[in-house]
Amino acid sequence: MAAHIYLDESGDTGWQFDRPYTKGGSSRFLVIAACLVTPEKDHKPERLLRHIYRHRNWNPGNEKKWVRMSPEARSAFAKAAAKLAGNDADIGFHAIVADKRNVQAHIREDANKLYNYMVKLLLLEVMARHDRVTLVPDPRSIKVQSGNSLHDYLQTELWLGLGAATRLETTPRDSRHCLNLQFADMLAGVIQSHFEFGDSRHWDHLREHVRIKRLFCG
Repeated sequence: MAAHIYLDESGDTGWQFDRPYTKGGSSRFLVIAACLVTPEKDHKPERLLRHIYRHRNWNPGNEKKWVRMSPEARSAFAKAAAKLAGNDADIGFHAIVADKRNVQAHIREDANKLYNYMVKLLLLEVMARHDRVTLVPDPRSIKVQSGNSLHDYLQTELWLGLGAATRLETTPRDSRHCLNLQFADMLAGVIQSHFEFGDSRHWDHLREHVRIKRLFCG
């Protein structure tokens, strides 16, 4: 059994909490979100976004990020994504959120390790249920700069940590040319809006369809 996993995040890995986020301060929460699909259903999240692009007259040559979407477009995405997951068991949404304010000082020295650990908590057991997994992150989102790469870290944990025989392939793609990665960006945006800004309008549509984990959240 095989799976494709599209991975993106919302928030940042900074630690400036003395000023508001987006006004010189860092995000209080880091969200990593993943859209899992079987190879046969890989086209479905992409098709959903194509429909939204056409309906809203967005230029398909310009990537539409969550932060630049109108409230109406955000609502349309959340409702359509919830319907997609509710109607198809081969499509799953996963997310992990960390409250960065509770991260210990020595961990803050290398935010890459925190990012890797969060991805492991989020995806390792999910990956272990499959024979083959293709992980598709945006290369601009990979935070691993020290020690093993994210790919090697996850593969080692799968084989030696869990004893799984899962074969992992990591294939970074630019989200500008991958609608399924844009889907993951929007999914992360829904969750970030809920935790960071207390705006739950779109999260309320999706909450029943997202398997969410919390880290350092008290």
